[in-house]
Amino acid sequence: MTVRTTRTTISFSQPFKLRNLDDIQPAGDYLLDTDEELIEGLSRLAYRRVATYLHLPSTSRPQTCTELLSVSPAELVATLEKDRIGRA
Repeated sequence: MTVRTTRTTISFSQPFKLRNLDDIQPAGDYLLDTDEELIEGLSRLAYRRVATYLHLPSTSRPQTCTELLSVSPAELVATLEKDRIGRA
């Protein structure tokens, strides 16, 4: 099985809360890792997402240690949309 990880940065302009988090997280930039596995046997390359991880704390805070939180892509998209329209 071939797995690839894509790292991106997402930004929250307001504090936010996700279901798997006990505390509200501050606004800022956060690293997001998406793991995808190769779907074998197709005539072209195709991948399916198997995991999404949010790095805590944000990149704008001191990094003595980090935590990876498994997040639902759908919940993350909804939270980012709320942040974008100002209802985090």
